[in-house]
Amino acid sequence: MPSQSNQRFPKQARITHQRDFELVFRSGSVAADNVLVVHAIRAESGRSRLGISISRRVGNAVVRNRWKRLIREAFRCQQDALPAGLDLIIRPKRGAVPDHEAIRRSVVYLSKKLDDRRLPTK
Repeated sequence: MPSQSNQRFPKQARITHQRDFELVFRSGSVAADNVLVVHAIRAESGRSRLGISISRRVGNAVVRNRWKRLIREAFRCQQDALPAGLDLIIRPKRGAVPDHEAIRRSVVYLSKKLDDRRLPTK
């Protein structure tokens, strides 16, 4: 049985402070597809971090929590495929359905798309 410790989503991989969210929203770049909208800024640490922003308009608490779980899982499982050194804030696109495989593809595609741009540094 695999160890639980290597399956966790560490605190260093999370954007937790409101000022960091505001900085990414204010000066970051945006990319979207039919599932997700991703805001990104280049991180000084060289390590990618994830922030999730889900409006109440998306649905009730059960629906919002499902989105959060699926986005976190996609980010955690795809870290090797993601570009290093990005602070990402991910939110669902209006009207999108929470589908695990679509979210996984979207996270990788949009983060690579943003990495190709000249992102401002935090």
